Amino acid sequence: MKPEANPKMMVFSSPVGLRSIINSLVAFSIIVGSVTLLFYQGQEGQVPMVVEHEHQKTQVQLEAEHHEQLRAKEAPVPLTAELPDATKEECNWSTGRWAYDNVSRPLYSGLKCAFIFPELSCDKYGRKDVMYQHWRWQPYGCNLPRFNATRLLEKLRNKRLVFVGDSLNRNQWVSLVCMVEASIPDNRLKMRVCNGSLISFKAFEYNATIDFYWSPLLVESNSDDPIIHRVEYRIIRADRIEKHANAWRDADIIIFNSYVWWRKHKDDMRMKVMYGSFENGDARLEEVEMLDGFEIALKKLTEWLGENIDKNKTRIFFAGSSPTHSWASCWGGVDRNKCLNETEPIYKVGYKAAGTDYSMMDKAKSYFGTLEKKGIRFDILNITELSDYRKDGHPTVFRKQFAPLTKEQMANPASYADCTHWCLPGVPDVWNEFLYGYLMYK
Repeated sequence: MKPEANPKMMVFSSPVGLRSIINSLVAFSIIVGSVTLLFYQGQEGQVPMVVEHEHQKTQVQLEAEHHEQLRAKEAPVPLTAELPDATKEECNWSTGRWAYDNVSRPLYSGLKCAFIFPELSCDKYGRKDVMYQHWRWQPYGCNLPRFNATRLLEKLRNKRLVFVGDSLNRNQWVSLVCMVEASIPDNRLKMRVCNGSLISFKAFEYNATIDFYWSPLLVESNSDDPIIHRVEYRIIRADRIEKHANAWRDADIIIFNSYVWWRKHKDDMRMKVMYGSFENGDARLEEVEMLDGFEIALKKLTEWLGENIDKNKTRIFFAGSSPTHSWASCWGGVDRNKCLNETEPIYKVGYKAAGTDYSMMDKAKSYFGTLEKKGIRFDILNITELSDYRKDGHPTVFRKQFAPLTKEQMANPASYADCTHWCLPGVPDVWNEFLYGYLMYK
């Protein structure tokens, strides 16, 4: 059942039939807008600090010349609209290389996308080199199906697609919305609605909905508020998921993602698991290793899906882990710089980021595999290896700052560089090309 609208809902861009409703909300939206938007933008109000790096212009020019040389040496890769081999089971989209391509990339303009978030709009907030927007993922032996926004919207006609997870899953949601909204030039035929933990994009001509629902630990937890939560102190409720499940129960397509919230920020970090309830007087807490907590959440989620999902209607995906590039020494850099000033991918074949735990993905695949016995189809979006190479794709300091910068941070930009999320256009666009390929062909 879809959550009902409430007075706190925010609406952006509306069709003609909704104008009277929207106009009545404008005054109230202006007052509460900044508060509601905290959900997906963090604490706002700070003027972004743009860091100009010495010799940056010269460096970018040299790298552009370098990539021109690379492209001249490479055999041209055909970009046909739909390749037959892209649909073959033996075509592994996840293994390949990044090809510099300033002809077909980017797929959209981040400066023109009305739905992009300021923490992901890197060129708007001072990033001068835009080569990160011009890399195309080239699988070995085949091409990805070429993304077609209109065909995807037709596929989603009268349907609801929901991303469920954390801010990295939201990163992918923003990417997909920007990829499709450019094909709907009439602003009256599309809108975005914020309703607590749920953000919805509506394409009215197709009666299609693309949602994001904040549920970073999958089950109910003390981090369910998208604004108020503590990163290092986490409690999950092992037997509670219904509150979240009500938000995706009627979806036709669900993409789950939950990895970064299970990673340790320090060696002694553990997850607290709550059983019972304070209301019934039987509440108790246990401490477990983070990975054990991950398994508890996966078990509860897949049990719920197995008992409640309509196998004839709903298609399930679980996205691979998105890597963090915070230790520059892993690719020959200096750790104190994190991923600051990186403008090219890592070229070492098979490179794996230090913080990427592939065993977590194995556990996810194992638990979701239990759904197959019940006739429920699921697919893993294996985007980890290709993302591992892209140390250049993060916002670093080129984003809106949502908290006052300390003197120490201002003196050392790398200390607050974001090497976890992704600039848009960028890497998550390829994740959505995978999703598109699965939905259209597999």
